[in-house]
Formats: sequence, structure tokens, C-alpha cells
Amino acid sequence: MKRYAIEKLREWKRGSRRKPLLVQGARQVGKTWLLKEFGRQEYANTAYINLAENEDAVAAFCGTLQVESLVRKLSAAAGEPVRAGETLLVLDEIQVSERALNALKFFRENAPQYHVAAAGSLLGVALNHNRMSFPVGQVDFLDLHPLGFCEFLEATGSGTLCRYLQEGDWESVEAVSARYIDQLRLYFCTGGMPEAVAAYAETGDFNQVRAIHRGILQSYENDFGKYITRKDFSNIRAVWNAVPGMLAHERKFSYGKVKPGGRGRDFEGSIQWLCRSGLLHRISRVTKPSLPLAGYEDSGAFKLYMLDCGLLCTMSGLEPDTILKGNTLFTEFKGVLTEQYVLQTLKLHGDLPVAYWSTENNSAEVDFIYSRKGAVIPLEVKAAANLRAKSLQSYRARYEPPYAVRASLAGVGNHDGLYSVPLYAMEQLFSLVP
Repeated sequence: MKRYAIEKLREWKRGSRRKPLLVQGARQVGKTWLLKEFGRQEYANTAYINLAENEDAVAAFCGTLQVESLVRKLSAAAGEPVRAGETLLVLDEIQVSERALNALKFFRENAPQYHVAAAGSLLGVALNHNRMSFPVGQVDFLDLHPLGFCEFLEATGSGTLCRYLQEGDWESVEAVSARYIDQLRLYFCTGGMPEAVAAYAETGDFNQVRAIHRGILQSYENDFGKYITRKDFSNIRAVWNAVPGMLAHERKFSYGKVKPGGRGRDFEGSIQWLCRSGLLHRISRVTKPSLPLAGYEDSGAFKLYMLDCGLLCTMSGLEPDTILKGNTLFTEFKGVLTEQYVLQTLKLHGDLPVAYWSTENNSAEVDFIYSRKGAVIPLEVKAAANLRAKSLQSYRARYEPPYAVRASLAGVGNHDGLYSVPLYAMEQLFSLVP
């Protein structure tokens, strides 16, 4: 399986000011596999240590953090020699040990010749709950997300379709647009969790894909009990289970829909837990589309999206054969799966500030707005090829953005500053717009 993030790892390795690397992301998005594969491709050997399973390694950090002494202990714990410039030292589940986390500072300051990469699934949760110190400014970061649509195409044997998109061969793309729509339909159901994609690529059996999804979802629920009280566990699970239904109806998150009479003070901590763990994305409403977007957020109005469209399909109870029913999948739940897909694709573009806009009386709403190159850009998501967008027209008339984007099943185009981007080309958004 090919992950595009491996090229970012190569850039990190070549960097003249390289720091220890911290790979972040939700559990089971492929952090461990990515680091091991990177080590296999780029280094003489990889010294892999899972701190949740290797007590000797955890104990090594309890003593001196003098680097050469620590390297000897870690070599023994990993069963692999750690050699400067030749070995990739991988410290997995680093949130288990605060000492290990802060040892990254010593590698940075005293021994930059060692190539050290760490990963943590619940790092944000652990830092907040345990008040753990963090080596600020001493590490590089890489956020890993589920596979994007192009990675899915490559993994499932449609690399040529991926290449047309990446090369900007829009004539060829348009000629086989029906194939892209078919593949996008499959991606909506399969999602981008690596194990689910691998199962579909090998078997084409959606029953296996759904079984993997259910296993992943159960593992997430098992994590809910970490670092929290029993009451917190109940609230986190209630929020988590409420998200698919809320997205399917009014989109905007409502505490009262989680529990009758529920208020922010009851569930805000639970929402933060789920967002810190990478399982949910919080998209806030802005009262005015100006920079910085965070400065105009309405703290009482927001939407919660999941990390993966395939997991959302499974949690929502969509039957796999839905993919055979024309464009039903794109419009199911009033297009929520399409919005979910667009949002998680925007997340692949790095630290891109994203919000949504609506009028005070909710008479008009734009699905997403994002800031880039000093401008705030509206992005309307349209299921299928339905191109009516009255809210977007209202937004443009009121705020006069430099241009606007419409994502739909229509082809590539630009009419009077309204850029049409096919849903299957969302990863190429910034090569299609200014």
C-alpha cells in the first residue's frame, strides 16, 4: 500500500534542521506501518519499540537521559543496534512515558545525528489529562489521516485514474468521469482506514470491510475508558453515538439531542476528548468571514464530522448494496456523506483553517469556508450534479470573495470566479483554483 506521507518523511530525513519527528493521528490510521515502511525503504535498519509493550524500554527512560547511555539501553530493548545516521529509531505509543516524550528534547539538543521518530494515538488526551510536559519547539510534526481518494485508487488497482488527476490531464479525466464516480462511490463505503482498504482490494467483499469497520469502532469505544471517569465514559460514548444521526438531519450539533436537557457543561469535555483523540473534527460557525477565522467563531454553533466516511457509513447502518443504486449514496442523509468526504479531504491539505458560515436566522449557509493566501474562500458542496447554490450566491453578493468553489459531480470549470471542482478531484483543489 502506498502512502503519500512517506514523501514527507523523506523530506524530514533530508532536512538540514531536522528534529525528532512526532507522527500524530487516530488509532489505526497506519502510523506504525508508515514508520516501519519508511525505515525499511530509507535506512540500514529500524529499531522499533512499542512503549506500551516493552517494559525494558520504559525503564530505560527512568534513568539518565544522557543520549549515548540511553541509546545503548534502547538498542538492547529493541534488539537492534541504533547507529547515528543509519538507523531509524521508532518510539511507538510514546504517550505511555512522559520521560520518553521529553527525551526527544535531548536528542534534538545533544545528538541530532540520530534519526528519531515517535508516534502516539492518544497523545493529545494523555497530555491534557495527566498534565504531561511537552518538549515545545524541539520536535517536528506529521499528522496522518485515513487514505485519501487517490491513495485508495492506487491501492485498489486504479493507478491510471490517479495519475490522470495528479498530472492535471482533465481531458482524459472528463472522458472517463463515470469511472471516477464509480470509484468514489466505493470509497465512500470503504473509507480510508488502511485495513479496510486492504481487505476490499484483496477480496472486494464489503462484508469483510464492514466487519473491519466494526472492529475499529469497538477499539475506539474501548479507548473511551482511558484517562477518564465512569461519568466521562458515558458522556463520550453518548456524543460519539449521536454524531451520525445529527449529521444526517440538522448538521449543527445540539447538546439536547445527545441527552434531553443536555448543556455545554455536560458534554464539552467529551467533545474535546474525541477531537483530541482524532476521532472527530469540530467545524465552527463564523459570524463574519474575516481573518483570522478563529477570531470570529460562534462558540455555541458548530458541527462535528467523523474522521472517515467509511466508518460513518457503518455507524449509520448503510447497507453495502447501496453503492449499486445510482447516485443514491451521494444524496443519502441529505448529502452528509459528501460533506464528510470533502471535509476529510480538506484535512489532507495540512493545517488549513476551516469553518462554516450561516446567517443569524439560518436562511443561508455555506458548507465550508477556508483561509488561504490571505483570503477567505467559500466552498459549497453539492451532491450529484445539482448546481443550484442560492446560499453561495448570497454569500458572494454580501462579502465579495476573490473567488468561490463549488464541489459537485460536474466537470472542471470556472464561470465568473466560481470554480467548479469535481468531487473526485478534491485532492487537486489547489491546482485548480488560485
